[in-house]
Amino acid sequence: MKKVLKKALQYLILSLLVAFSILPFLWLLSTALKSPGENIFAYPPRFIPLHPTLDNFVSVWNKVPMFWFFLNSIIVTLFTIVLNIALSVMAAYPLARMRFQGRGAIFFSILATMMIPFQVLMIPLYLICLKLNLTDSAGMVNGWLGLVLPFAVSGFGIFFVRQALITLPKELEESAVLDGCNSLQILWYVLLPLIRPTLATLAVFAFMATWGEFLWPSIILSEPNHFTLPVGLVQLQSAFSADWKLIAAGTLLSMVPMLVFFFALQKYFVSGVTSGAVKG
Repeated sequence: MKKVLKKALQYLILSLLVAFSILPFLWLLSTALKSPGENIFAYPPRFIPLHPTLDNFVSVWNKVPMFWFFLNSIIVTLFTIVLNIALSVMAAYPLARMRFQGRGAIFFSILATMMIPFQVLMIPLYLICLKLNLTDSAGMVNGWLGLVLPFAVSGFGIFFVRQALITLPKELEESAVLDGCNSLQILWYVLLPLIRPTLATLAVFAFMATWGEFLWPSIILSEPNHFTLPVGLVQLQSAFSADWKLIAAGTLLSMVPMLVFFFALQKYFVSGVTSGAVKG
């Protein structure tokens, strides 16, 4: 009986946590579906709209250039993911599988970069981007490069991939060497297929960080058609008023690619987090 009560208490706590997590999303969905005449600040609050409508989604798409916001965000995010995976693998491979002098110092130096807040680096990075013409004032492609290159690799990504690589048996490499493989062939044909869940998990982390980034794009970008989604949605709010129904609809639209990407890689996510968490 005691075990049953303990299990029931655990499920109750988890259910409450799930409810608190889903509640903001449900309120956002309710706001987006309400008709123009409904008051979203009515008390007591009404979760189910009186006259549900999809007009807010159509209006937000027509009121601001959502197509360009989506296109810019997708391009920047995909390039950031590809560079994060490629550069993290290239940096983590020698740190995990090769022996050379100073390896430990290099690894701890990379870990130290994770402790520096982005706000400390923001002004120097911006000045560098100005010198290299990596802002959208020099063209849309330059703006994309200015958004991608500062986040093309991270200390976390290198650490995450390294932790997965060091768990693989050394015998795999020895067998590959006997078969005539060089270092790049060992990495590509032997090691990378075994850490695929880790790479998928890193892709999810990079996607979430880049897709929702607001501060850096708001500094680099100035032309409305060059904005990413988080920056573009701010246009729905003026200095004196805000149409919260349109903001809610735009926010929900911006969440769709993130949910699709996460569910597409969901089967790798748990095993990827676990493999990257082994201490080495």
